[in-house]
Amino acid sequence: MNDGQYWTGRPEVDSRPSEVDLLLPDVDLRLATDRGVFSTDRVDRGTRYLLLEGPPPPTGAVDLLDLGCGYGPIACTLAIRCPDARVWAVDVNERARDLCRTNAEAAGLANVVVAAPDEVPEEIRMASLWSNPPIRIGKAALHDLLERWLDRLAPDGTAHLVVQRHLGADSLARWMDDQGWSTTRRASRKGYRLLDVAARKARREDV
Repeated sequence: MNDGQYWTGRPEVDSRPSEVDLLLPDVDLRLATDRGVFSTDRVDRGTRYLLLEGPPPPTGAVDLLDLGCGYGPIACTLAIRCPDARVWAVDVNERARDLCRTNAEAAGLANVVVAAPDEVPEEIRMASLWSNPPIRIGKAALHDLLERWLDRLAPDGTAHLVVQRHLGADSLARWMDDQGWSTTRRASRKGYRLLDVAARKARREDV
C-alpha cells in the first residue's frame, strides 16, 4: 500500500487511479481511489471495522462529520444510512476531496458536502463525528486536530474513532478522557480499538 503523505494538502506522488469495493450488509459501492490518499488499494480494515461495529448514526436532519474522509467510504456510508442528514466530508488532501466528491456523486448521494477544514462554517455543530484519524501525523498535530473538531460536537453529540492499539489507541483514549471528552472503549478486535467520545462539558471558566 503506497499512500504517500496522505495528510498533506497536495500529494507529490503521481496519480494512478484505481477502484476498490466497499461491501457491508447495507452498502455495496465501487469507489474510485488514487495514489497519495489513505488506503489506496483497499478499504482500510479499521475503517471497515468502524462501519460494521460502530453504533447506528443519528437520524433526521442533523449534521454528521467524517473527519479525514479520504476517498469517502465513511462519508458515503453515513449518507446512505442517514438520507436526511447532511454529511460533512472533511480532509486537508485535495486529491482525496476530489475522489470523495466523485464517489458521492456516482452513488447519487446529494447529502454529502465535501470541504476543506476551513470551509466548514463555524456555527455548525455535529450530532456525530466519525473518523479513522491520521495517527501518523504525530501526537501534537493529532491532539490539535482532535481538539479542534471534538469541540464542534453538539452538546449531546458523540464521536466514534477507530485506532490501532499498537499506534497508541489506549494512550489517546486516556488523553481525551483527561481533556474532558469522556471516552469509552466500545469494542476491540485484531489490534483495533473502537472509541466512543462524548462532547466535552462546559468548563467552569467557560460558563
